[in-house]
Amino acid sequence: MRFVKMQGAGNDYVYVDCFQETVSDPGTLAVRVSDRHFGIGSDGLVLICPSDAADCRMRMFNADGSEGEMCGNAIRCVGKYVYEHGIAVKERLTVETLAGIKTLDLTVSDGKVTAATVDMGVPELTSELPEEIFVEGRKQTFVGISMGNPHAVYFREEIGGLKLDAIGPEYENHARFPDRVNSEFVQVIDRGHVRMRVWERGSGETMACGTGATACAAACMLMGFTDETVAVELRGGTLTIRWDREGSGHIFMTGPAAEVFRGEIEV
Repeated sequence: MRFVKMQGAGNDYVYVDCFQETVSDPGTLAVRVSDRHFGIGSDGLVLICPSDAADCRMRMFNADGSEGEMCGNAIRCVGKYVYEHGIAVKERLTVETLAGIKTLDLTVSDGKVTAATVDMGVPELTSELPEEIFVEGRKQTFVGISMGNPHAVYFREEIGGLKLDAIGPEYENHARFPDRVNSEFVQVIDRGHVRMRVWERGSGETMACGTGATACAAACMLMGFTDETVAVELRGGTLTIRWDREGSGHIFMTGPAAEVFRGEIEV
């Protein structure tokens, strides 16, 4: 099976072109290829598939084999792939996901896609503003945001020292979130800049999370901490989030997309 390894702000996935390849058990394959010692190494597996409703369809599987509704970093890489491989050679294209059809505006230079802006839709508040739960042996507050997948945003004075490998599973599997949850830990620097670390359900801490950065920015704006355009600094790079609150209500994410390597694997 042929594959391409791509990353967006350090959030790396193995991509399979299902216009050309057939994957019969993507959950099992995701676990295998994601292993960074015995596999290719990635945050998960992405299938680029034909669609009757959009230019292509994206299926995203986490490192534990579970299927996710949407991935903001992965969808930018999907846009890069379909443009550069002749599936949809246009600077505005649509991608079908479990969270709905998303529109991408591509940044193209010399025939190569370097970045993309994704219309992430309308953020949905799923908690009180904020809501209190008991975790890590004490009361914590979060802002719940759905971007087609669930997020809980926690504000901290400092995030560099957080031991997410130790505490992340407790947040992900808290009884408040019966389907598990992506947890974002956010430090507000100023009204145009925040720092964020993320514990993704099914994958653990990753270098970046596009839906998480979008949820983080929405939570910051709802709490009055930032303006309506904010740079979200992640371990793997920076994403720019803009919320058109007074217009369409949609929120937009802009960030890079890069190919790492191509290869073949026996399946």
